[in-house]
Amino acid sequence: MVTYYSHGKLLLTGEYAVLNGANALAVPCKKGQNLNYSPKEKNTIIWKSIDINKAVWFEAEFKVKTLELITTSDSAIWKSLHQLLKATRELNSAFLAQGGQVCTHLEFERSWGLGSSSTLISNIALWANINPYQLLEKSFGGSGCDIACAQAKMPLTYKRKQYDPTIESIKLDYPFSENLFFIHLNQKIDSQKAVASFYLDKVGKSIIKEINKLTEMIIRTSKQDDFNLYLKTHETILGTLLNQKTVQKEYFSDFKGVVKSLGAWGGDFILVSGDEKSPKYFEDKGYPIIIPFKEMIL
Repeated sequence: MVTYYSHGKLLLTGEYAVLNGANALAVPCKKGQNLNYSPKEKNTIIWKSIDINKAVWFEAEFKVKTLELITTSDSAIWKSLHQLLKATRELNSAFLAQGGQVCTHLEFERSWGLGSSSTLISNIALWANINPYQLLEKSFGGSGCDIACAQAKMPLTYKRKQYDPTIESIKLDYPFSENLFFIHLNQKIDSQKAVASFYLDKVGKSIIKEINKLTEMIIRTSKQDDFNLYLKTHETILGTLLNQKTVQKEYFSDFKGVVKSLGAWGGDFILVSGDEKSPKYFEDKGYPIIIPFKEMIL
């Protein structure tokens, strides 16, 4: 049996703008997904995907040579998996030459948006010994920032450059980190659809310059008040770009700290900069999934 492992991710700055070349700040998560492949002398693959609760959420059996489906529990998920496997074989014709069993295990809830797709792409790319950014481009598309996080050991900045992005490891050692929280909005956003519906020409050079400057200041600051100002400014720029209200104005206008959207706006996690009373505020609002900053990031 061979095993591959990739980390989940959160994009802290540069959402949407990263698609057009802005520097983004991203963090790999402590939780991720592994993939186990047990080769056997047979002409089919039995694929099982297991969630954090050890329940099978997807399974399929297909022919090795043709990738032709025999049976599946979910045809929509199979369609995406088939697209991914087909793209992998186009990049490496020797990939998956032998039958057997594949089992994937998620360490986080599927609804959390931490990268169930990106960790799978990363693991398959490792398995097939191919460039993961090429595989992403040929399959689901996106900035590739989540792919960078999959094998990272610490936070990073990311600049898109086709199949060879610029990635720099950084330290995020905020003195106020105990006042930072990731909170789930109780809904999941399809990031692929969000990316597909976004017009890149909206992101001009001036916006990229502003985002890059804010990203640098968010990394370097040691004061929470400054950190909050930079987050607010970033939200304002993106809100104007997307013609949307910020999540704070929409849902948490009476919150005393700062709330920032992460990734595709409208769902998954938000970053909250507040104080020791902040978790109770969000619990009382009906958002019980609250993860301290240091518990989430690698």
